[in-house]
Amino acid sequence: MQYKHLFFDLDHTLWDFETNSRQTLAELYHSLQLQEKGVHDFDLFHQRYSAHNEKLWERYRNGFIKVDELRWKRMWHTLLDFKIGDEKLARTMDVKFLEGLPYRKTLFPYTIEILNWLKAKGYRIHLITNGFEEVQHSKIKYSGLTGYFQEVITSEGSNSLKPHKAIFEYAFQKTGASPEESIIIGDSIDADIQGGINAGIDQVFVNHLRITPSIKATYTVYTLKELETIF
Repeated sequence: MQYKHLFFDLDHTLWDFETNSRQTLAELYHSLQLQEKGVHDFDLFHQRYSAHNEKLWERYRNGFIKVDELRWKRMWHTLLDFKIGDEKLARTMDVKFLEGLPYRKTLFPYTIEILNWLKAKGYRIHLITNGFEEVQHSKIKYSGLTGYFQEVITSEGSNSLKPHKAIFEYAFQKTGASPEESIIIGDSIDADIQGGINAGIDQVFVNHLRITPSIKATYTVYTLKELETIF
């Protein structure tokens, strides 16, 4: 085999973050009675949250903000879009969101099947994620992914973030892998594909959204089943 170590991203690649976060936000919307507080439209609320979350994650990856600021300010900025300047509410939403999100179970189609297929072929499968240690391990547990990954490398555990080379070097050290026998499989051009390039390893761009990428990956697939054509 050309590759021995497969490093999967988790969110948006295997674990359906958009579906799971939307369900969690919908629960918050009702339990915290946000409509009565001035958030008049849940779909718009979710849309604004997603936009702020993406922007703040980019700032976090680039080292401009700390993790605590990312967590509560995505709620704060969303509330401000509805002219609600309630920091206490934003912080409460942050806590409750992270309490509920890790228990969601929706995976992308063929996730379990492809992991079983790769495992049966003898690949060493790992996760490398910019998520938080406790949250990511809970997602793995409750979505039925326990037992598939030999190592789980998080940004919190490695004290680095994709696309920086340091998180990959930490992953190589922890797994005993070398760049020549490793490949990263992920949905993010900025974090996964550019990260793989920075680390000197091949990349698979999982293009669930069928976007036009700004960087060409070693391979591109549009569904997880298509990984069978590579491995």
